[in-house]
Amino acid sequence: MATFAKPENALKRAEELVNVGQKQDALQALHDLITSKRYRAWQKTLEKIMFKYVELCVDMRRGRFAKDGLIQYRIVCQQVNVNSLEEVIKHFMHLSTERAEMARNQAQALEEALDVEDLEADKRPEDLMLSYVSGEKGKDRSDRELVTPWFKFLWETYRTVLEILRNNSKLESLYAMTAHRAFQFCKQYKRTTEFRRLCEIIRNHLANLNKYRDQRDRPDLSAPESLQLYLDTRFEQLKIATELELWQEAFRSVEDIHGLMCMVKKTPKPSLMVVYYAKLTEIFWISGSHLYHAYAWLKLFSLQKSFNKNLSQKDLQMIASSVVLAALSVAPYDHTRGVSHLELENEKERNLRMANLINFNIEPKLENREVLSRSALLSELLSKGVMSCANPEVKDLYHLLEHGFFPLDLAAKAQPLLAKISKLGGKLASASSVPELQLSQYIPALEKLATLRLLQQVSQVYHTMTIKSLSMMIPFFDFSVVEKISVDAVKHNFITMKVNYMKGAVLFENLDLEAVGLKEHLTLLAESLNKARIMIYPPVMKASKVAEILPGLADVVDKEHKKLLARKTIIEKRKEEQERQLLEMEREEESKRLKMQKITEEAEQRRLASEYEQRKNQRRLREIEERELEEAQALLQEAEKHSKKKGKKPIIEGEKVTKQTLMELALSEQLRERQEMEKKLQKLAKQMDYLERAKREEAAPLIEAAYQEHLVEEKILHEREQQLEVELSRQRHDGDVREKNRLARMSDNKRIFQERVMSCRQAEYDRLRKEREERIGQILQARRQEREAKRKMLFFLRSEEERLNKQREEEEARKREEAEMRRKEEAEHRAKMDEIAEKQRQRERELDEKERIRREQLRGRSTEPTIMPSGPLGAAHPDLGIIAPAAAAPSPAPGKYVPRFKRQSEGAAAQAPTPEPDRWGSGRHDDRPSDRWRSDDSRSFGSGSRDERRPFGGGGSSRSTWSSSRIPPRGAS
Repeated sequence: MATFAKPENALKRAEELVNVGQKQDALQALHDLITSKRYRAWQKTLEKIMFKYVELCVDMRRGRFAKDGLIQYRIVCQQVNVNSLEEVIKHFMHLSTERAEMARNQAQALEEALDVEDLEADKRPEDLMLSYVSGEKGKDRSDRELVTPWFKFLWETYRTVLEILRNNSKLESLYAMTAHRAFQFCKQYKRTTEFRRLCEIIRNHLANLNKYRDQRDRPDLSAPESLQLYLDTRFEQLKIATELELWQEAFRSVEDIHGLMCMVKKTPKPSLMVVYYAKLTEIFWISGSHLYHAYAWLKLFSLQKSFNKNLSQKDLQMIASSVVLAALSVAPYDHTRGVSHLELENEKERNLRMANLINFNIEPKLENREVLSRSALLSELLSKGVMSCANPEVKDLYHLLEHGFFPLDLAAKAQPLLAKISKLGGKLASASSVPELQLSQYIPALEKLATLRLLQQVSQVYHTMTIKSLSMMIPFFDFSVVEKISVDAVKHNFITMKVNYMKGAVLFENLDLEAVGLKEHLTLLAESLNKARIMIYPPVMKASKVAEILPGLADVVDKEHKKLLARKTIIEKRKEEQERQLLEMEREEESKRLKMQKITEEAEQRRLASEYEQRKNQRRLREIEERELEEAQALLQEAEKHSKKKGKKPIIEGEKVTKQTLMELALSEQLRERQEMEKKLQKLAKQMDYLERAKREEAAPLIEAAYQEHLVEEKILHEREQQLEVELSRQRHDGDVREKNRLARMSDNKRIFQERVMSCRQAEYDRLRKEREERIGQILQARRQEREAKRKMLFFLRSEEERLNKQREEEEARKREEAEMRRKEEAEHRAKMDEIAEKQRQRERELDEKERIRREQLRGRSTEPTIMPSGPLGAAHPDLGIIAPAAAAPSPAPGKYVPRFKRQSEGAAAQAPTPEPDRWGSGRHDDRPSDRWRSDDSRSFGSGSRDERRPFGGGGSSRSTWSSSRIPPRGAS
């Protein structure tokens, strides 16, 4: 492996090897340079090397070398300059295509040259045997050896480029362009095997793109530009598949398009959807799926009618006729009846795939799927107005086959309609997705449908019919074909018939127990008889023996069942909660992983950017130094050459020369030479001035003589042109005079015609003015009436508004008066209540005063020490001197509760005179024994509140407190 200090050296070495005919060594040298890890920083020289590298690969047809080199170059310039990779790939494909075209032009027979089943296969055994047996090569074999290798290499080029660009988001357009070129290659040269392989490659690329979503440069399918490119590629694939008549691959392409639309959940543009459904109609028709073919036509009709504004009425009528005929071509019975289980499962899967492509809901019942779908399709045609847009012949045929009942002449009525329909069709002007449409393709299916309808109607009317009569009734087919159609219909239980060749008759037997009609009648009869029997003899409910043995078994079973259901519900909830927690954990882990990946990528990008900047600065410094050194060497060489030419000694001798010394010497030498050159130029300019002045002095008289000769020639020319112009003017004037004299005789007629026209126009003008004035008058009258009506309406509205305002004001005044009266009544009521409360409080004060006097009187009677040695109620007042008897005023025991009514009765029984209070009774609250129940009495007496009683009786605090009876009375000591 050769090593180079600079990439430029490798490029020069490769060119030298190519010049001497060693292309393999040159390719190997460039390959070693590209795959080396020393040159990982992108520079312009690497792009030139890659151009040379791919040229050598194309010349020698080395696809593996080209692929390795492009992969390494992608690593180098993916993050720095991806446009360079795009240019190299484009150059590579251009060279491959150009060489293939050159080989094809050199070949004489292209079809024989490309008669190979597989471009990737090696030589076949028969070719090797033929090459050894045959002595001389034929023309076909020489063409094969000339053209086929280049087409193999071109195919390998397409595969290599697609593999390199499959997950590159920055070169999606180049990927799409390469795929389109590969499709065109397969189409141009009818390469069906390569087309299948190419479709599989693109399909695998998309699958890997969805499988590995954490790739660095992965294209984002949610972006509109990326989605459009992928959809365009799939639609081009679908077009080429239909043109090559690869219907299975076309169906897979349609599934790819549908999967791509479902993946991004976005509907493409209507122009693309029109192509999608147009190709689906072809695929379903070729596969024999008439039901889905009709639904695809219906979708196509809806899109064309909604979005194609340039669609003419004739084209719309033709498309609507195709929709109706496609719906009629669907068989009126189910084809899956009587097939095996495996075939039934395959048919079910196939129908499900086709129904998903057109968003068609399959009926859940398998045995009635096509019948129900056909009826639903026909009803949808009527509801969407397709039938109203179809041709009259198509409408008549629809009503005849679906709603008519003509057992004998149904086919005879349908035959002229089918003949007219077969002639309809042609190119469509504006429906670009369906350039040409021929309705004759539906004729065989419609003839079969007409035959089935006739047999069905005949079987309902006749029991026996001759074969000859039946053949005459069906002019489309021979009886052998009718027999095949009948066998298929009987097989699928559409009709019931037998053919007796000995008698030459056809038997329509509907009395078999297996017949549909009779089976339904017997079922209805059995159900009716069963209901009648139950009504006549109702069943007797017998007691169960188990219920007699275990009377509580039902309750136990019910409870256990409820427990099991509750346990099942709990388990399901726990499972759901566990799944939800797992999903949340996975989501959190995924988000953490994405964050860490994003952080790592950002750090890697920053590191790469910093390294790139460092390498860029170092490279710039090295280039500056090398450039300065090269300039100094060039200056030195030039100075030496100059000194040698002049016979002088070299400026510098020896090898110890620095760059600065070289620069200074070179600059001083240049300055000296520049000064010498300036002196030479000044001397030369002086000589040139003398020479120019002498030349002008000699040329001046010659120029003056030439000018005078030119003046004479111009004067003669001017006079000649003036005379010619005068002559032409005179001739034009004479011609105009003659023309005026010729037209003068028509002046009267012209004046009469002018007066007639003016009179007609005046009359028309007067009539129009009169009509305009009348119309204006009517408009003014109408506007006047309108203003009057508006004025009256405004007056009515204003008066009505004033009346309502007045009524509202009166109502408000009445409400204010009522509110004022209520306030006065409330104030009077409040004053009365205050007066009543004041009387109540006065009464309470009087009672309190009486009670106080009574207590003072009792206290004065109980102050005698000889009778009652202690106690507050037994002491006599010192100022009164009255001794109260013990029996008259018994003192209760200290701390014992005495009810109020007993205290009042005792006070009344004593009948003691109320003494006058002393002068110290009302002022000394501490000497006065307090009643321990006074707070209760005052709280229970009257209806006034505590705050209302507080100003009376000396304050609420003195009445609410009570003291012990152990305190000695005044004077006891």
